[in-house]
Amino acid sequence: MLPHVIILIHFLALQVRHGAADLCNWTGSGFAAGVDLRIVLQVRLRCTEGLVRWVFPGQALRVVLEPNLSSARRTTVCIKPSPSFRGASVFIERAGELELLVTDGWRPQQVFCFRADGAHRPAIYLQASPESDGQWSRRTVGFQYEQLGNRSVAPGVGHSGLQASCRPCNDTELLMAVCNSDFVVRGYIKNVSHSDERQTSLVEVSAVRVYWQRSGVFEHRADPGSAQSTSSWHGHVHTLLQCHVKPGDGEFLFTGSEHFGEAWLGCAPRYKDFLSVYKTARAARQNSCDFPLD
Repeated sequence: MLPHVIILIHFLALQVRHGAADLCNWTGSGFAAGVDLRIVLQVRLRCTEGLVRWVFPGQALRVVLEPNLSSARRTTVCIKPSPSFRGASVFIERAGELELLVTDGWRPQQVFCFRADGAHRPAIYLQASPESDGQWSRRTVGFQYEQLGNRSVAPGVGHSGLQASCRPCNDTELLMAVCNSDFVVRGYIKNVSHSDERQTSLVEVSAVRVYWQRSGVFEHRADPGSAQSTSSWHGHVHTLLQCHVKPGDGEFLFTGSEHFGEAWLGCAPRYKDFLSVYKTARAARQNSCDFPLD
C-alpha cells in the first residue's frame, strides 16, 4: 500500500461531509479536502444502486454502502465509471486494507466487480491523482454502483469485471437460469454487432414472448411498415467479444442478468432444446421451478 494512502486512512477520524446526498446518490465537491490534506470525505449510501459524482476531487473520498441486505452473507458490488471519470484511482477497502481496483486509463464504460463477504460493509475508496497541469478544478469523478446480494450476476463476475464463460450451459445450469435470471425471453436474433473498444458484442433480439424481466430492457414497439396494427418486443443483450457470438436462425430462449440498465447474456439455448430438457426434468420432478409452456 502506498505510504500517503496509509496516512489518509489514519486520519479518517477527521472525516467531513461535504455535498448533497439522498439514500442512493451523492454529489459533492473536493474543495475542503484540497485545503486540508488530512481530510477524507465520508459518504454513506443505503441503496442497492445509485450514482456518486465527485466534482473538483481533492485527496480522498470514502463511500460506504449500507443497504438492507442483512440476509445476504455474500454480495457482489459492481461499479461503472462514467465516461468523464479521470484523475483518480479506485480502491476496495477490506478490513482497513486497500486493494487497487481501477486506475486512470481503463476502457470507457468498463464494469468492475468485487465480492463483499462477511460482516464488514463494502467501502469504495477514491484517491485523487496528483495534478500535473494545474487544472484540477476541471476534473469530475463519477460512477454508478450496484450491490447485487443473492441476485444472479453475469456468468463469471470477477475482480476485473463482467466475464462471460462463453460455453453452453449444461442442463442443471439451464434449469436454474430460467428460475433465477433477471430476464427470460423467447425470440430471434435479428443482428449482432461488435465493439472492439468495449470488447463486447451486442445482440439485437426480436422477442416473441417476454416471460419476465427486472426492468424495461425489452420494450413493446409497433412494427414499422406493417399493413396491420401489430407490435412486438425488441431489446438488446450484451456479451463479451471473446464469445464470438454470431447471428443464428431459429428460436432461442434468452436468459441473463441486468447491470446498469443493460442486459447481459447468460444461458441462451434453442427453445426446442430447452423444452426437451425442461419436460424431462418435470417428469422426474427435478425442475427447479415451474415454467409456463405454450
